[in-house]
Amino acid sequence: MSLAARALTLDYGARRVLHGMDITLRAGEIVALVGPNGSGKSTFLRALARLLRPSGGVVELDGRALAAWSPVRFARRVALLSQAHEPVEQLSVRGLVALGRHPHQGFLSLPSAADRTAIETALEQTALLPLAERRITELSGGEQQRAWFALALAQEPAVLLLDEPTAHLDLAHQFTVLELVVRLNQLRGLSVVMALHDLGQAARYAERIVILKEGTMLAEGSAAEVLTPASVRAAFGVEVEILRASTGVLVVAPLGRSGD
Repeated sequence: MSLAARALTLDYGARRVLHGMDITLRAGEIVALVGPNGSGKSTFLRALARLLRPSGGVVELDGRALAAWSPVRFARRVALLSQAHEPVEQLSVRGLVALGRHPHQGFLSLPSAADRTAIETALEQTALLPLAERRITELSGGEQQRAWFALALAQEPAVLLLDEPTAHLDLAHQFTVLELVVRLNQLRGLSVVMALHDLGQAARYAERIVILKEGTMLAEGSAAEVLTPASVRAAFGVEVEILRASTGVLVVAPLGRSGD
């Protein structure tokens, strides 16, 4: 499995928001997209998810342009978890997760044994079996986020695209969600692209980091290669010190805005 953007450009009206993006996601890899607000992280994810049509270049899944994939076949391979979710007040956790099986079901078909197994597996892997019959609105923010993860897993994708998966969560729930991403990557061999705000989280959880600014890739590589005072200054306009924790993970310590 491979998902690749080649010379990808994208326009909103007369405004170009992505400029010649080139990146290939390797099977089983976790990639973090970082950059300031408006840098193009969400737009890039939506282009990878086939929700936005490129103005130039191409996005390919297994060497075929996304336009060549039927919506159903594409949804069986790639799942997107957005920041905003559709209102689902009346659904139970199990009912929400079951929606992830739509790409695998025929029109008006009854759930199959494979559907039931996929739903149970998704609930188990996200530790939601004890909460399966509760309404979504009865859950905490972190539990709700895990339920949406389970929906995406029920699709049984090879690629998971995550747009700010830790947004609006407290520190403990952020940790839980990102540890879940890593565990699912290991259990299922999922390839993951996730947009993150926290550079320390990107350093800890991603094998490769892509820094974006104004729709352009400023840097790409491992945390040690990419997270430097110069690259952070160029992207965010902030002076930082790069430290190494006792665990070996890089820590980005802000010092102040550039020029202050």
